[in-house]
Amino acid sequence: MKHIIAYIKPHKLTEVTMALQRIDNLSGMTVLDVKGFGRGRKTKASLEEQLVDFVPHVKIEVFCNDELLNQVVEAIEKSAHTGLRGDGKIYICELQEAIRISSGERGENAV
Repeated sequence: MKHIIAYIKPHKLTEVTMALQRIDNLSGMTVLDVKGFGRGRKTKASLEEQLVDFVPHVKIEVFCNDELLNQVVEAIEKSAHTGLRGDGKIYICELQEAIRISSGERGENAV
């Protein structure tokens, strides 16, 4: 099982959501509004100041079975792409265990 974390531009959320909804057997996604900065924001002037201006992003989390990994990553990558610097990042982590609290199901059945 995989844990996919993606940071995208807020205006691309609808496109990404629609692309993910087209994937059969995908259990869902979680969306959070977040702020942060990347390498492009570190200028000499900002390093001398104490506070950095944060840029708004959307964080998407998806948990899926291994066989859906490529579809999910491709859907996010294509639908979030603008061609401009700062389109975002996708991180893929191994998911050790999943437990559905309501039923006690474990593993892939809980995702």
